[in-house]
Amino acid sequence: MANTYTQLNTQIVFAVQGRENIITKGFKEELNRYIYGILKNEGHFPLAINGSSDHIHLFFEQLPTKSTSDLARIVKTNSSKWINENHFVVGHFHWQEGFGAFSYSRSQRDEVIKYIIMQEEHHKKQSFKTEYLEFLKKFNIQFDEQYLFDWLE
Repeated sequence: MANTYTQLNTQIVFAVQGRENIITKGFKEELNRYIYGILKNEGHFPLAINGSSDHIHLFFEQLPTKSTSDLARIVKTNSSKWINENHFVVGHFHWQEGFGAFSYSRSQRDEVIKYIIMQEEHHKKQSFKTEYLEFLKKFNIQFDEQYLFDWLE
């Protein structure tokens, strides 16, 4: 009997609605662990989860049985609900519509994991907007800026 064998290393990036800086150190680690649990419960293998006060990066080994779009929707919906139920922010929390998804080879995994772990240090030198635009260019993704995230200037 034939089986399916894959190794899909995927990074998903998405931002807080309106790019507000509301993911605080007070709940950021809990949020990362919660999202880790969502990925595990969906059958994926989390490799690194981290971000800054206005966005997050998820890096995981993805099973081929669930689309990236479905997984992003599940993570965003469940984590938003969890943040709101726990009253971690004033008002109602939402992730911004859309996401970026990027794939990597096995040989790039350690580099990507380190990059995600070092997000806070990275963003002392570079804005999220610059980072995200660099991802799109590096991966040769055509885009129209009017359909990207709402940027804080």
